[in-house]
Amino acid sequence: MTQDDIIKNPLDYDLSIETVGKGTLKSPMNGVPFVSENDKVSLTTDIKLISEYLAKGIEVPSLEAAGPRQTIFHDPAWTRAGIVTCGGLCPGLNNVIKGLVQVLWFDYGVKNIFGIPYGYRGLNPNYGYSPIVLDPDVVDAIQEDGGTILGSSRGMQDPAIMVDTLMRLNINVLFCIGGDGTLRGAHAIAEEVKKRRQPISVIGIPKTIDNDLNLIDRTFGFETAVLSATDVITSAHIEANGAYNGLGLVKLMGRDSGFIAAYASLATTVVNFCLVPEVPFELEGEGGLFKALESRYASGKTHAVIAVAEGAGQELFKDQEERRDASGNILKNDIGEFLTRKIKEHFDKVGREINIKYFDPSYTVRSIPAKGTDAIFCFQLAECAVHAGMAGKTDMVVGSMNGAFSHVPIEYAVNERKKINPNGTLWHAVLGATRQQDYFSGKGKRSK
Repeated sequence: MTQDDIIKNPLDYDLSIETVGKGTLKSPMNGVPFVSENDKVSLTTDIKLISEYLAKGIEVPSLEAAGPRQTIFHDPAWTRAGIVTCGGLCPGLNNVIKGLVQVLWFDYGVKNIFGIPYGYRGLNPNYGYSPIVLDPDVVDAIQEDGGTILGSSRGMQDPAIMVDTLMRLNINVLFCIGGDGTLRGAHAIAEEVKKRRQPISVIGIPKTIDNDLNLIDRTFGFETAVLSATDVITSAHIEANGAYNGLGLVKLMGRDSGFIAAYASLATTVVNFCLVPEVPFELEGEGGLFKALESRYASGKTHAVIAVAEGAGQELFKDQEERRDASGNILKNDIGEFLTRKIKEHFDKVGREINIKYFDPSYTVRSIPAKGTDAIFCFQLAECAVHAGMAGKTDMVVGSMNGAFSHVPIEYAVNERKKINPNGTLWHAVLGATRQQDYFSGKGKRSK
């Protein structure tokens, strides 16, 4: 199920958001524009399509709008909120934690806020972790540091055990910050809560550096990751220029979606070959990468830069046993080391000089604090998450769609990964900036 599927067949999908109960309490917030339950964020901006829906009496496929509600479900005086960060590190985790604490504390008057240590492990008493009491003083400057003050871990715990812990701690609003694995865990918790008929709201906040969640335009950390990646690509370009037939090879994060590599290639405009999981490529033959590199060097250029997403070229690994991490993600074979070795072997074989400088900044990119508008976005997501949680929403993730904040049912957000469309405008722009097709076709004319 993709966004296109929903747009084409809107009657087949239910994007409504579950609640733990009807909001009957007046919101303590003042001087803010409240959002109605009828406010929606359209999945499409195509006027022709919208007109067709209206003409047929079909509701335009849309998501529930995020924002403060005039009536809320959870009483702030009795609310005990929990915050958990799961999966790999990502820029902005501390920003989101701080935003959640500030909005809960100052806007709603919630004074009982607990950080759950080390991901979902912290909800399993067998690990022996104690909740961390959070308040504005504790989180005052955490946005200046990368990582998460709560720690993180991969892997799921038994939902029944986790809900037992939530009930023992009297937590009635749980904020789960993470990617698809974390959100699947949040969905399992919400399902267990529903089974027990407990009024516990479970709200997801989309943390995936790859920007690959379905029905969500943008996830926090992605913009900072692109910014950091551009610095590395610039260094690779300088190194490549410093040696005859120099090659700067940069491996970037992107297990199944190549958004970081694509955006960083566009941001720097010095990348000659952008390789992503969505577009398979060959090494050998007339249309292969080896010949493309030869074509570039033969055209008079003395350097080249390759940006490759970690999940690209997996079809090149033969007879490799599938491995998975604790979150169930398929572990990718190391395409960076593989290309470095194979390219060197090929150029040695044909008797041509090449000087490869290989960069793998993955953990550096993951561990820096959020910057610029990415930090702003973190706070806005935190705000929307608190509004949703206090209103009694559950089993949902806050997101951004077409520039507006929205609520997405978790099962739809994790149903399928968002990917680059090889026939879309983003990939067309990448091809225009790199001109890599010129080299793959042997018509290299690039001057950069």
